[in-house]
Amino acid sequence: MRVLWVAVRAEPRVFALSVIASGLYAAMTVGTARVLGWATEEVILPAFESGDTTAGALASAATAILAVALFKALGVAGRRFFAGLMQYRMQARYRRAVTRQYLRLPLAWHHRHPTGQLLSNANADVEASWAPIAPLPMAVGVVFMLLIAAVSIVLTDVTVAVVGFLVFPAIALLNVLYQRRLAPVATRAQQLRAEVSEVAHESFEGGLVVKTLGRERSETERFAGAADALRDANIAVGRVRGLFDPVLEALPNLGVLAVLWVGSVRLQGGAMTAGDLVNVAYLFTLLAFPIRALGWVLAEVPRSVVGWRRVRGVLDAGGSLPYGDGALDGDKAAELEVREVRFAYEAPVAPADANDSTGDSAGDAGGAPAERGDDLGAPERAAATEQVRVLHDVSFAAAPGRTIAIVGPTGSGKSTLTSLLVRLVDPADGSVLLDGVDVRDVRQGGVAETAALVPQQTFLFDDDVRGNVTLGLDVPDERVWEALRLAQADGFVAALPDGLHTEVGERGATLSGGQRQRLALARALVRRPRLLVLDDATSSVDPQVEARILEGIRDTQESGENGATVVVVAYRKATISLADEVVYMERGRVLDRGAHTELLERSEGYRNLVNAYERAEAEQEALEGDEEPATEKARTVTGEDEEQGALAQ
Repeated sequence: MRVLWVAVRAEPRVFALSVIASGLYAAMTVGTARVLGWATEEVILPAFESGDTTAGALASAATAILAVALFKALGVAGRRFFAGLMQYRMQARYRRAVTRQYLRLPLAWHHRHPTGQLLSNANADVEASWAPIAPLPMAVGVVFMLLIAAVSIVLTDVTVAVVGFLVFPAIALLNVLYQRRLAPVATRAQQLRAEVSEVAHESFEGGLVVKTLGRERSETERFAGAADALRDANIAVGRVRGLFDPVLEALPNLGVLAVLWVGSVRLQGGAMTAGDLVNVAYLFTLLAFPIRALGWVLAEVPRSVVGWRRVRGVLDAGGSLPYGDGALDGDKAAELEVREVRFAYEAPVAPADANDSTGDSAGDAGGAPAERGDDLGAPERAAATEQVRVLHDVSFAAAPGRTIAIVGPTGSGKSTLTSLLVRLVDPADGSVLLDGVDVRDVRQGGVAETAALVPQQTFLFDDDVRGNVTLGLDVPDERVWEALRLAQADGFVAALPDGLHTEVGERGATLSGGQRQRLALARALVRRPRLLVLDDATSSVDPQVEARILEGIRDTQESGENGATVVVVAYRKATISLADEVVYMERGRVLDRGAHTELLERSEGYRNLVNAYERAEAEQEALEGDEEPATEKARTVTGEDEEQGALAQ
């Protein structure tokens, strides 16, 4: 009832209109019985007794019946329309609320919750939460109908009324038993829907890995296992409902039979008239269907409660990033300072006893859902975690317009550091300052207006080139082309069939890896950020093109026009040498800082790492060169050659 009350408070007017329409339907249902009883007593029986009737009597009966039927039809139409409107509004409202919460919650929260679970929360769980809304107005109207019918039946014959009313406590008892049987199996089914979504999402996302490693059969079997478990859970729900629905259908009909039997006895004894018996019997016949509306609401309640708890688990989730009211105003490159930053991820810990982590635990666990994580269908994921420290007292600074290269082996915390610089996450200790202001004190959206990140993994939307570069930013085409030129992407974009308006396909499937990276870079540059963070953002780009990109960015820095402070995670020696300062990291710590040539001389670890990268790249280029024709080996690849080659491919 608390879940349903949320919907009533959210849409009071629509709910009131649906209940009024349902009340009209209820009143006309009872009115139909009264009209039939009157017609039986005043028209039909006199016609049998006299063997004759009049056109006026028949017209009066027909008019009364048609009038009641018309108002009853209006009640049905109004009830269904407003109930559906209320249901779909609530579903849309909470889908938006869940999506806004996903965007508001920090990455640390998303790391702990699989994407499949989140998709299920926003779709299946929201739908389940408001499934009882459709029959709810009818159920409320049924209560109104029962009150009218009860008064009418009692006024007609008390004895018959007592016999007929015995069906209602029987229905109430049946519903209590039904709820207790259905709640645990509905919880299990709702959880498994999320698990099936999770497996499907992983399979689609990892399609390339599955294909290249020949794991189609095992992945199919993994999905089949989850789908079979969901099938069995849905069958269990269907069995409970299959036992409940026929009995609920039968009870009102049994009540009608009992009323007819007792009424016929009383009719023979002269205690009631034939019209009274028709009135009472027809009332109970009509009530058999509306009473089912109560059953429909009760049948959806277990799934609704489970879905609501899972949705509330998302909406009540904590860990959002706090914001201040500070601003980062200016048109010059930003000043960056990182002070003794520490950061740790929360990693799940396997339970001591694997038997304790069963799929049914979500339905049996106690405590507040939002705190325990039960509502996300995976309490074991949130219950046991440990802190994995990845950054230890990291400190460095970058003057406005300078370029800082972050260099380090895999796992040294470089990507985590870039997330901190643009405030995707907050440090556990220490601070990140832009223009001397702690980013935690900046108003919401302020950091995004100042800093831009181009991550390792490039994501393009199923949109045209312009849409992927601007992402809704209202800028003229000239500014888009300016960003494309700086990202060395203008050549291949101009050669596309529709230029800026060429559709790139899902995730940019029609483009090469280097082209996708350059569009992602243009996406950041078109915003003219004052701090540009490149997390290995040109790894798929030819070294010569990468050099031109970085030189173009440096030229804008030196000219002072739309300049930016640049932090680049790099491994190529040519890229690193363009930086004003290098920050060398290992195992989450800054081991050394300085110019590239200085670090080559004094840091053995840095020297070995950079030289190893260079050797690996040279070997890769040699292997690729051996596969090309001899004429191609001697050919100097220019930027135009590269673009034409990409187009030809």
